[in-house]
Amino acid sequence: MQIVKFSVGDVLELKKTHPCGSKLFKVMRVGSEVRVVCCGCGRDMTLDRIKLEKSIKKIVTAQAE
Repeated sequence: MQIVKFSVGDVLELKKTHPCGSKLFKVMRVGSEVRVVCCGCGRDMTLDRIKLEKSIKKIVTAQAE
């Protein structure tokens, strides 16, 4: 299994939609658990990194390095 590279400020598109209808989530904190915020309704969630990596469809915007 390969580690997906994303950092704080990136917007992720997930495979499943959030109950509000949005598929986009902004990364707020990275670690063994990742904190994301729904771009549709603003709901704040903390997910295990492995579970989140499996549900990522693509990284929509990546922060400039």
